[in-house]
Formats: sequence, structure tokens, C-alpha cells
Amino acid sequence: MKKILITGAAGFIGAHLSKKLILDGTEVVGLDNINDYYDPRLKMDRLADLTGGSDLFTHVKIELSDRESVEKLFQQHQFDAVVNLAAQAGVRYSLINPHSYVDTNIVGFVNILEGCRYSGVKHFIYASSSSVYGANTKMPFSVHDNVDHPVSLYAASKKSNELMAHTYSHLFGLPTTGLRFFTVYGPWGRPDMALFLFTRAIMENRPIDVFNNGNMERDFTYIDDIVEGVYRVIHRIPQGDKGWSGDSPDPATSYCPYRIYNIGNNNKEKLLRYIEVLEDCLGKKAEMNFMAMQPGDVPATYANVDDLINDFDYKPSTTLEFGIGKFVDWYKKYYGG
Repeated sequence: MKKILITGAAGFIGAHLSKKLILDGTEVVGLDNINDYYDPRLKMDRLADLTGGSDLFTHVKIELSDRESVEKLFQQHQFDAVVNLAAQAGVRYSLINPHSYVDTNIVGFVNILEGCRYSGVKHFIYASSSSVYGANTKMPFSVHDNVDHPVSLYAASKKSNELMAHTYSHLFGLPTTGLRFFTVYGPWGRPDMALFLFTRAIMENRPIDVFNNGNMERDFTYIDDIVEGVYRVIHRIPQGDKGWSGDSPDPATSYCPYRIYNIGNNNKEKLLRYIEVLEDCLGKKAEMNFMAMQPGDVPATYANVDDLINDFDYKPSTTLEFGIGKFVDWYKKYYGG
């Protein structure tokens, strides 16, 4: 894989993955529209951090929903692989601005699929989400379980990505791999995520909002673990599963070159424990404002990563203490404090 397109390259995961690939000697074209869903300065600083004068990275500012611009991009470059990390993120925001999820996560996604189809891309990898498990309660969440009951439009858009990818794998033989990420955190993280919000509030002596009265559990996954998983997946092109049967269809595999994997820490942690570790790292106690469950949220996430272990000999393992400590160090350096 000598040349890779990464969409959402100025985003949290996209910037980290771009940096790893560049250090590995891979040419990266990073697509990002630098929108204002959160502070664009953070996105620009991520780009500045990963380029570092390297001629292996090129940033292109394009809207995924702009079909002509996306078509032109694929005509100008011959990508070996495409990693689609661009998305309108956030479960709660999907209740406020649903159209942005359709524009980016669905219209933009099919534009990328079409680019891959007509340009001979060897492998299309895309970010799905743990949110697709929706109303499922069987733990840990397995890629082999049915996920037909989303509880947010964001989750529904991610499930639609998996369905569209399968269609292109079936019709055009495009190898596709979907990755369901579980609560990613770490340096350069998103300001709308809990760790960022909590850290800022605690340092500014403001109370933090703790939903579901603190009875939340998440499979918190450190950014380096996510990036390592994506990196390994890029270099393994999926094959059709000869044992797949339409009589008892496995949602994670197919007769065509299509796969789905969870990337999570395989370790369900209570939100209150997450806050305790953050308090220890900051050396400061949090004032907690306990609130009801928010629409679209789920009380718990927990990843089964058996397939990741079996196929890649890889299992995320970073502890909260290490990961949160790294985030706090970065936050203080970046913002001062």
C-alpha cells in the first residue's frame, strides 16, 4: 500500500493514523473540509503536527457530499487503499441537526464508494461505530450478532455504511472492511467527548454533567490501540468466506470480500471509575452534576474482539491510568495549565 487516501485526516483518529502511515513511508492524501462542528483551530494544529515538513502528506479540502470534487480527486490519484474516517460524529448532535448526518455519512459515503469502484482501489476500510449495537443488551457486543435496532440517527447512518459497503463488495468485488470503534480517547481528542469536557470543566472549577446518574459503562479505547488496529487491517485484504451460508447469515462476514471487526479494549469500565482516574491525574476532585440518560445514548458498551485476535493476533490493552495520563499531559501542554 504505497498511496492511501484518508478522509477526515484532520480529525482525531485520522490525524493519528496519517502520522503513523507517514512515519512508515506511505504517501498519504488527507481529505478534510475543516468544518466548525468543533474548534477548527484544533484540526489545523493536528494537520500541522503530522506534516512536519514531510512531502509524503497532502491535504485536500473537499466536502464528501460534493460528488464532482470527489470524482476529480479519484481521477487525479491512484490510491491503493482508502480509509474513510470522515463523518458527522456525535450521538446527541444527531437529534439537533439530522441532515448533516445524511449529507456526510450517507451521501458522502456513496461518493467514496463510487470513487473506489471506478479507480480500482484494492481495499476500502471505513469507520463504523459501537453505536450500531443500539438496543442490544447481550454483552460483550459481537460482530456476529444482529444489529438492526439503532437508537440514534448517527447509529443508523453507520449501519447504512455497512450495508452499502456489502453491496459494493457483492456487485463490484470491492474488498471492504468496517471497523466498529468503541469510545476512543487520548491526546488530540475531540472536544465534544467526555474526557475533554470533564478535563476542561474540572480545571476551570466547574461541575461536570454525569448522565444516567453515573450508571454508565463504556469500553474506553486508547487512540494508539485504535490506530494500530486500523493499520493492521489496511494491509490485510478480506476474502470471501467459503463457509458463509444464506440459511444462517453471519453479519460479520460474507461470500464476497467483506468483513466487520470491533476495535475496543474488551474491558467494560464504569464512568465513575473513569472520572476517578482523571481526578487522580489532575490532582483535583470533580464536582458532579448527576443527570438522566440522554436520548440516543445507551447505558453500556463492551467489545468482543475475538475476531481481531484470531485474524490479526492483536488485542487493545492500554490501561485507563496510562491513557488518561497521556491525555492530561497533552491537554496541559496544548492549552497551558
